[in-house]
Amino acid sequence: MSNSSTQKFVVIGAGHAGGRAVEAMRANGFDGAVHLIGAETAPPYERPPLSKEMLVASGVECPPMHPDAFYADKDITLHLGVTATRIDRETRVVTNSDGTQLSYDRLLLCGGGRVRRLDIPGGDLANIHTLRTIDDSRAIEALLRSGSSIVVIGGGFIGLEVASAARSRGCAVTVVEAADRLMGRALPAEIGDAFANLHRDNGVDIRLNTGVDRFIGDSGDSSVREVVTTSGDKLPADAVIVGIGVDPDTALADACGLAVNNGVVVDEFCRTSDPDIYAAGDVTYHFNPLLGRHVRLESWQNAQNQAIAAARNMCGENEAFAEIPWFWSDQFGVNLQMSGAPIAWDDTAIRGDIPGLDGILFQLNEESLVGAISLNRPRDMRFVKRLMTAGKSPPRDALIDEAVAFRDLLK
Repeated sequence: MSNSSTQKFVVIGAGHAGGRAVEAMRANGFDGAVHLIGAETAPPYERPPLSKEMLVASGVECPPMHPDAFYADKDITLHLGVTATRIDRETRVVTNSDGTQLSYDRLLLCGGGRVRRLDIPGGDLANIHTLRTIDDSRAIEALLRSGSSIVVIGGGFIGLEVASAARSRGCAVTVVEAADRLMGRALPAEIGDAFANLHRDNGVDIRLNTGVDRFIGDSGDSSVREVVTTSGDKLPADAVIVGIGVDPDTALADACGLAVNNGVVVDEFCRTSDPDIYAAGDVTYHFNPLLGRHVRLESWQNAQNQAIAAARNMCGENEAFAEIPWFWSDQFGVNLQMSGAPIAWDDTAIRGDIPGLDGILFQLNEESLVGAISLNRPRDMRFVKRLMTAGKSPPRDALIDEAVAFRDLLK
């Protein structure tokens, strides 16, 4: 980027994507002004430990992405504890909630998502929580005491990780899921069934095909005490964790007229409909050349790597962000990894033992490999991701044969 020392980059969102983006701007040689705006008072940090580590034991903290000195050393100005309230595309000015205004030459949106909440009677009672931030994780951890009754609403990744952590600390845990299987929005029935058995074997009460009608509180302190399901059951609850998904935070993009459709629409170079505004992470609906379509992802990998790609392109590179989506979850010591984002498949092939939590399920569409889910096979999954990135679809018999090494299938 010519005359970069006179340029100003502004990044809205100081989460994982925003933190990696400003780091990449400096690593790519940008020497102009860099401003990072974040609603939380904490500097950027990685979010996986919020559900995977901080809830498991007291006193565990989520380390910051960088030491405090990093931002001063790299001449990155932090605006923490404030939110961006307006983008004026004509004047290229961002207005913040504290009244400050920042002009920009290029702008990066990393606003992430907003957790969905239950708008039902009793929803404003104390000890009903969602999990998105460090403060959320600390508040939930304080409630996970041996003998406490914890009700988790939603049988997705976050809800099940919370359930696993709560059981490991001696809580009585009930998971309430409206669908007919766990993790049903992302994974096939074989995986959902295996994890339902895993949770039940570890003492979790799983309620499928069940919704929530209302919360009942204690008149003494306005805290939740019961969850009433749509089937009429009353579940005791010292705390409720709601994990029913995340919506992209597109309010700013909508207000300033950017293209929005299931997120801020960006091309493979992370550019929005305004050539001077880029976006990355959970907030985007981005074109993935390897998939041949737009997709919205909520994952550590996407938040980090797409933000790095966006930052480089803001600095003058012209690199497409093209990666096979990847996600992982740890529950009761079982490592789940998924690669790909298939919207349809007409066949599955299994290597190993999925009910026994040691195997890989492959999703095939017209004999092409479009997705894979591994249970306790992280080494194999590294090769599977490489297969999918290379666009290789080995024969079905080779995929399921334990005697065939994935390394050989790459040749």
